[in-house]
Amino acid sequence: MKLIIQIPCFDEENNLLATLGDLPRKIEGIETIETLVIDDGSTDRTALVARQAGVSHILSFNRHKGLARAFSAGIERCLELGADVIVNTDGDNQYAGQDIGKLIQPILEGRADVVVGARPLDTAREFSWLKRMLLKRGSAVIRVLSHTTVEDTVSGFRAFSREAAIRMNILTEYSYTVENLIQLGHQKLQILSVPIGTNLRTRKSRLVKNVPYFIGQQFATLVRVYATYKALKVFTLLGLLFILPGLFGFLRFLYFYLTRGGQGHIQSLIFSTVFLLVGFLMVVFGILADLIGTNQKLTEKALYKIKKLELENLNRTKNKD
Repeated sequence: MKLIIQIPCFDEENNLLATLGDLPRKIEGIETIETLVIDDGSTDRTALVARQAGVSHILSFNRHKGLARAFSAGIERCLELGADVIVNTDGDNQYAGQDIGKLIQPILEGRADVVVGARPLDTAREFSWLKRMLLKRGSAVIRVLSHTTVEDTVSGFRAFSREAAIRMNILTEYSYTVENLIQLGHQKLQILSVPIGTNLRTRKSRLVKNVPYFIGQQFATLVRVYATYKALKVFTLLGLLFILPGLFGFLRFLYFYLTRGGQGHIQSLIFSTVFLLVGFLMVVFGILADLIGTNQKLTEKALYKIKKLELENLNRTKNKD
């Protein structure tokens, strides 16, 4: 079994050595442990530090592309390198690298396809009460939408089986965490959560510029990804928000029309007509989006088969060489 630990980095020359030094050298059930540093267009000496530290592989971008792109590119590279298990951790040494053995254990035992490390939100000193509350409430919502039991849904400390990694398709450009869970959760993969430790924070998060920005980005990702898999449900619920007031306005007009000889209350009729039209249009959009979502699922299956074939051909080529 080969484990590759991928580390997306952007200007992490001051933290990368600590991150690498915290990684385990041996894990029971794993024959080979390799490291992959994804240099996301760093403007400092991140790539040089990685090279001098003797990391197994370095993937460099010529410009900054963001965490989601770096994560996705890393997963593809790990698959090409023949990884059986892939672990993603951050370059700022936020997560306790020695917990990687605990993180991958459910995958080695065949109990999970994906394992997410759950940070100790109640005791972590780097989280304010507001951030702690938002993480808990947000995770509760994402658990429902992704059909998973993951405690810390935005944790980037994750382990993937080779099968789960092949099935992933990251489309967002902000953060992969929410999209990843909803996508794989709806593909019926087994996703578990294990408690992990964290190290002292060395710098402010670059992903969370401020709380409103973070919430807005995650909410937009949540709606877009969930609507991809449950389009009809989402648009029907939105449509009902217009249809129900429209029906109320129409019934109100009808009541006064029948009891008062049809005098006045034209406003109720106009109000109800507009809302009913908007509501029914929402439902129609939902049907169309559902058909597009079905096409998306077929595309994912096709991409999965293409990836499998490409990786098999790559392995055959390596074996011949």
